[in-house]
Amino acid sequence: MIPTQNTDTPFRTIRHQVDFCVVGGGLSGLCAAVAAARHGVRVLLMQDRPMLGGNASSEIRMWVCGAQGENRQETGLVEEIMLENLYRNPDRNYSVWDSVLYELAFCQERLTLLLNCSCMDCKTQNGRILSVTGWQMTTQTFHTVEAAIFADCSGDSVLAPLSGALYRCGREAAGEFGEDIAPVLADGKTMGMSCLIQAREETRPSVFIPPKWAYQYTKEDLPYRVPDMDEINENFWYMELGGEDDAIADTERVRDELLKVAYGVWDYVKNAPENRERNSNWRLDWVGMLPGKRESRRYVGDHILTQNDVRAGGRFEDLVAYGGWSMDDHDPAGIRSAGVPTVFHPAPSPYGIPYRCLYSQNVENLMFAGRNISVTHTAMSSTRVMATCALCGQAVGTAAAIAVKERLTPRGVYEKRIGELQRQLMDDDCWLPGFVREIPALTKEAELVCSAPDARNLRSGIDRPVGTDENSAAVAKGEAITYRFSEPAAVSRVRVVFNSDLNRSTLPPQEARRHRNMLHNRPLNWPDVYVPKTLVRIFRIEGVEPDGTVRVLAEETNNYRRLRCYAVSGVFSAVRLIPLETWGAQQCRLFAFEAE
Repeated sequence: MIPTQNTDTPFRTIRHQVDFCVVGGGLSGLCAAVAAARHGVRVLLMQDRPMLGGNASSEIRMWVCGAQGENRQETGLVEEIMLENLYRNPDRNYSVWDSVLYELAFCQERLTLLLNCSCMDCKTQNGRILSVTGWQMTTQTFHTVEAAIFADCSGDSVLAPLSGALYRCGREAAGEFGEDIAPVLADGKTMGMSCLIQAREETRPSVFIPPKWAYQYTKEDLPYRVPDMDEINENFWYMELGGEDDAIADTERVRDELLKVAYGVWDYVKNAPENRERNSNWRLDWVGMLPGKRESRRYVGDHILTQNDVRAGGRFEDLVAYGGWSMDDHDPAGIRSAGVPTVFHPAPSPYGIPYRCLYSQNVENLMFAGRNISVTHTAMSSTRVMATCALCGQAVGTAAAIAVKERLTPRGVYEKRIGELQRQLMDDDCWLPGFVREIPALTKEAELVCSAPDARNLRSGIDRPVGTDENSAAVAKGEAITYRFSEPAAVSRVRVVFNSDLNRSTLPPQEARRHRNMLHNRPLNWPDVYVPKTLVRIFRIEGVEPDGTVRVLAEETNNYRRLRCYAVSGVFSAVRLIPLETWGAQQCRLFAFEAE
């Protein structure tokens, strides 16, 4: 063995200089990093776990929820992720799901991914973050990242105490913001955390012997929380503790208690007299060792979204994302509460979330997305769900790219470029309720040739059904949709939005469960998922040159994406789209076809 000698600096430090640094790789951080990189800035994503996805990852396994109701499903990057998973992962295997999220970041140009790297330090000067430092446990290396803009998407707001950013934790008193569902007195209580379990049904019986340290439950011990393996939405979310403890400092101790709960609940499912025969063929498949958190620190931004903002619909002039989950307030005592585990206070779907909730009030280059945005406890009980967090993440990443290019602070984007941010988000297929996307002048002024009676919807500027308005065109397979220009025009880009069936989650329960991003408990012979039948699978885009020559500008034979944008080059007298085949629907439905 060769002897080694200790030095004053036993571990190496790697320094990175980027434009935008994102701490935290859940769905919000992933979408923030990818959005910024796609808009041309250098990005580094620092994630403390070996995989991406946060609460949606295979380490925790909570399904991705969002706005409720018809045509409310989130689009943009989160829909791109969902469609990729539907195509690649028909069995909804968590290893494949992890790979979908990993690939999105790993293969993105201008994005550096640091996994297993925990943010542990932060240098500031004059109210700005200069750099953050993380410890990568697998390589025993420090990584110091300098950037113009930072985003904390860590859930626990790790940069708040490190940077001096203002934050809140716990429940506000009802009187502070006039919230009638808040407690009378403020306290430090939060919603708890859960270690989930998953099971699978087999063709033969199995036994379960619980560990000696597991809790023992009877039906009377679990009021309002009796597990039901016949219930298609059973995912044991109510195995929850920690809301009466410190949501960060006590995590390890709470995890130990949650494991006692998890194995005890499964013991009840398998061995209670009333369950033995009914659940004899169910087998425990997985137990989460990492608690999924619902609430801890929340940053303070230029606006704090409240229960009243949510109920009023969030009609903000700087709206950049939306929610639509009910204000789902969990009892801090979790499974130990004698009452109902959660109260679903109504919330409109959709309601707007303003950009001013996504950047720090007192640290001028700090942004955030996820469950830690600038909201009260009551509002957070709705905004915390992951599809809503992903929308906020895409807004943050897009805003960061604008800030870098224009040499602005995040607040400066609000003051000088909020319209540009909103236009870019809508162009990237992020719906902003109440807003209409601008149509390129070339498309607006062209002659539209298409026999579909609703073809005018292709340039409506609204890329989903809203209310009774379909906002789409039903085109026969093989029929060309043509824009004829009054004179030959230079075309640089073609944009198309197809119909990915945004009502997948509002189908009858058995069918809706098939369209969740992942399964929890796996019943016997549960069918695979599929790409929405409504999506156009095969299409071609052509440009007609002034001399009549037809040039193929883009062609897809296996499309499963909703948004398609193509950079093209040339002078054309017409541009046309020919949808040829779907994934099963009789007609081809499109929300937008534009040339500019």
